[in-house]
Order: sequence, then structure tokens, then C-alpha cells
Amino acid sequence: MTKSKKVLKLIWEYLALTVACFIFAISWECFMIPNGMSAGGLMGLCTVIQYATVGVIQAQYSYIVINVLLILVAVIAMGIGFGAKTLYCIAMSSLAMQIVSGLTFMHCIPGEFFFVHETLLIPVIAGVLEAVGIGLVIRYGGSTGGTDIVALMINKYWPVSLSTAFFVLDFVVVSLLLLLPDKVFADACYGLVEIVTFMMIIDLVVGGNRSSYQLMVFSEKYEQIADHIVHKMERGVTVLKAMGWYTKNDKNVLVILISQKEFPALSKVIKEIDPKAFMSVSPTHNVYGEGFDEIKTGIKTSRKKNAAD
Repeated sequence: MTKSKKVLKLIWEYLALTVACFIFAISWECFMIPNGMSAGGLMGLCTVIQYATVGVIQAQYSYIVINVLLILVAVIAMGIGFGAKTLYCIAMSSLAMQIVSGLTFMHCIPGEFFFVHETLLIPVIAGVLEAVGIGLVIRYGGSTGGTDIVALMINKYWPVSLSTAFFVLDFVVVSLLLLLPDKVFADACYGLVEIVTFMMIIDLVVGGNRSSYQLMVFSEKYEQIADHIVHKMERGVTVLKAMGWYTKNDKNVLVILISQKEFPALSKVIKEIDPKAFMSVSPTHNVYGEGFDEIKTGIKTSRKKNAAD
């Protein structure tokens, strides 16, 4: 790939990330916040802070402050690195929320064009928009931080899958809304509707309806690709010996199991290392083992101990 093409590709990626950040901001500043609603994630926590302080601490400000603190803790305590795209998305999301919050004609409130009379539809619309925004951010190799960082820290020290960590964090944030004096059970239910909608749509936006993929990569530069997966992504990779029947030449095939969130970044790297690489991608229903979900046997620890005795 020529230098000019790389520059144009980079510009396109950052334009896509910018649009994605604005879509993410619209879901909250135009639909959830004007209607006093909250959901999961860091933005959900920031909206609770905004409601608790009666608007003194705006969500867009606490969002970037908490993200900065989380990044510092993750870097100092755990050595987790954050790419330029993640830092850009965090800053751009905060800026986008600041801009969108002032565009009242876009808010879902009475008298404005986007007003929705059916209250239940508001978190559904917000969930779809947030999924599109976050999905595009992930697809182009970025992250909006927040609970992503917390979940990574939990996952590193405890045998808890990322999906479980996200669910627990979202549930806690939605529950915090009930501590506010003017909020009732129905308000928490609207938050759950947004979370469920988000979870249903996000997989489709990122690139499918499965949480993991099995990749088979055919490339003459398989060693460079394998080294990147092992050393940069800290994932395992298996090399299979094969033979091309037409040429009768020996070949090496990489077999990789990878999470959905890591797939866009890996496919980009493979294309950069070897533009002629052939890659087969298969969605997987379940992947068990280190780095994925734990094997659920349904056998209690006490029973296993007795069996050993």
C-alpha cells in the first residue's frame, strides 16, 4: 500500500470515528438525558451524577474526567496500553456531547421534531443509535473507554468473562438510578430496555451475530501474522501443515480463535502485512477456555472435592 493510500485510509477511519462519536452522543443528549433516563455503562453513571446534582455537573464533563482517571489507574496499576484511536474517541465523544446538548431542535422533547409520544420507544431508539455509534467505533479499532476499562481490569485479576463483567456493571449503574428521590422503578425499566436493545444491535453492527470467530489464514507471511497475534494481541495461534493440491506445494495455515471486538483490528493487520492473504472467517457459537468463557460443568466444588477424596 502506497503512502498516499495509507494517509487517505487513516483520514477515512478518523472521519468514521468522528461520525460514530456523534451518533453515540445523539443517543444520550437527544433522547435519554432530555427525558431523565439512564442506562448502563459510564454514560449511564454520568447521567445519574447529572440528575443527582440537578444539572450542576453535566454528563459530558464527568464522562471525560472519569475516563481520564480510569486510564491513569489502568496504565499505572496494570500497564494496559491505550491507542491513539481510543484517546481520540473519548475526547471526541465528550466534545460531541457538548455540541449536541446545545442543539435543542434535535432533542426528543415536546414541541420539537424528534419528540416521541410513546415513552417506551425512547430507550429503544437510543439503544439502536448507541449500538450503531459504539459498533462503528469498535469496527474501526477504537473504544469509548468507560466500563470497557473497568471490565478489562476485573477480567485480568478474576476469572470473570468480559460479558459477565459488562452485565454486572450495567446492572449496578441502572440500580443507582433508584437511589435518586424523584426516580421510580419504571425509570430503571427504561434503562434495561435501552441495554437490551443495545446488546441486540451491537453484534450486527460490528460484523455478525456471534461473539467469537474462528479464522483460517493462508499466507506466505504467516510468521509475521502469528508473531503479531501472540506478542501484540496476546492470543494463541495454531499452525497447521497443509498442501495445495493444484501446485502440490506445502503450505502453513494459521488457525485463530478471536473475540468479535478484536476481529476488525486483526483483519486490518493481516491485510497490511500481506494484501494477498486468503482468510476464511467462521462465526462460533461458544468458545471455552482461557481468554474466553469458562467451561460450565454444573458440578459444585464440594462434589468435586468429595470425588477426589
